[in-house]
Formats: sequence, structure tokens, C-alpha cells
Amino acid sequence: MKRAGFDSRWLPILLLVPQLTIIAVFFYWPAVYALKSSFFLQDPFGFGQTFVGLENYTSLFDSSEYLKVANFTVLFTVLVTFFSLALALLLAVKADNVLRGAKTYRTLLMWVYAVAPPVAGFMGLLLFNQRWGPLMELFGQFGWEFEMGADYSDTAFAMIMISIWKQVPVNFIFFLSGLQAIPKAVREAALIDNRSASGRFWDVTFPLLAPTGFFLLIINITYALFDTFGVIDTVVRGEPSNNPMTLVYKVYVDGFRGNDLGGSSAQSVILMVLVLALTVFQFRMVERRIHYT
Repeated sequence: MKRAGFDSRWLPILLLVPQLTIIAVFFYWPAVYALKSSFFLQDPFGFGQTFVGLENYTSLFDSSEYLKVANFTVLFTVLVTFFSLALALLLAVKADNVLRGAKTYRTLLMWVYAVAPPVAGFMGLLLFNQRWGPLMELFGQFGWEFEMGADYSDTAFAMIMISIWKQVPVNFIFFLSGLQAIPKAVREAALIDNRSASGRFWDVTFPLLAPTGFFLLIINITYALFDTFGVIDTVVRGEPSNNPMTLVYKVYVDGFRGNDLGGSSAQSVILMVLVLALTVFQFRMVERRIHYT
């Protein structure tokens, strides 16, 4: 097979310039600016700044509120990631076995993916509405007086449920594609060796889906940390003080509402370092157990 090449060494560099420019403008420059701002106490109107060193960082770790938000972010990320992947995998396995009306069934499961996070949050508000929300009557039958926006735990439950509902379709698409990519001969051999459906799934199907699952694990953690901003902003209704929030949303609240630019910059740097460390851990530890075929 003839290997593709370039006549000039500058042509591939030239082709990479647009992408590198976007990365530099929208990632590296904001990251460097945030790192610089985190060492200053800044006037919100841009009239001056005072160098304070690591004071913005130390005040964060001494803040019980920040630690509470960090703990909730960990819990929120774990629950959203786990249940989004688990439900999507379950639906993908069931959809893969559907013979009649398969296209319609899959379309109904995937259409939520087209809904924007703020819209998903608004639809969640309708479902959890205190007066006429359809889920309120269901909760009432079990004696649960659900109070979203007033009760911390109830609001957190609503955030998690809406975020899971929003992310399941994209996971479903990838899992279903992975299932359909498994060779028919492998499935037939597994059927002969093991008559148990659950046994075939865990011994054959699940290991073959490991590369897809690893990719989705990274995507879902990123989604739970960052892309749920629109859902959270809609659910808390502009009143985050008595409601749960994630680290990303707290950066926005402190920076744009509290006018604490230095403190919010320090929070963004900490979050960036945590995400980088988590990504390195995933690729160094988790991917070693993944076998690509």
C-alpha cells in the first residue's frame, strides 16, 4: 500500500494552523490568564489589582462551603456517570435484541440527545413542579414531600435525575454501535459454549465492549463536571445559596455574581489540575485493562 505523504514539510503544519489557533485562543490563553489572575485580588471593574500570592488558594481550602461543594461534585459525578452508563448499556442490549420496529424503538431512545442542557433542565422543572408536576403525585403516594429548590437533598436528586436522563441517549448510541460491531460468529460460538444469557454477556459481550466503555467513561465524567452547567443553572433558578452546586457552577457564581475574579480564577485552576490528574489516572491505570481488537 502506498504511503500518503506531503511534498513540502510546511503543508501539514499549515493545515494544522487553524486547529492549533482555536486551541490556543480558547484553551491555552484562558488557562494562562486564569493562572495569572489567581494570584491577584482584582477590582471587578478593572480599575486595579493587588498581588496576594497563594491567598486565594488557601482561603478556598479553609472554606467549609468550598469543601462541601467539592464533596457534592464528586458524588454528583459518580452517580451521573454510573447510572448514565448502566442505563444506556441496559437499553442498548434490549434494543439490540429487538427484531420488529427496531428503528422506531432506537429513535425514541435517542431523540433526547438533541435536547440542549438548559432545555432539559426546564423540562425537569416541569416534571418536578410543586403544584402540578407529574412526578409529584408519584412521590406523594410514597409519602415523600418533594421540595425542589427548598430542600437540599431533593434539589440534588432532581439535578442528578435530569442530568442522567440527558446523557443516556448518547451512551446508548455508542453502546448499540459496539454491540452491532461484534461478529455474528463470536455470538454463535458464545451461545454454544454458554447457554446462560447473563454468563454470555459478562464473559464475552462486556469485554468486547470495554474500549467503547472506556471512551464513554471519559466522556461522561467530562459531561458531569462541565456540560451539566445548563441543567444546574436552570434548576437552582438563580438562587444557588441554599441549593447544591458543582465546582464549575461555583466558579461562575463567585466570578460573575460575587465579582471575586481572583477567587474564581483559583477555583478554575484547581479544577483544571484535578481534571488533568483524573485523565492521566484513567489512561495510565484503567486503559491498561482494556484490550483493543
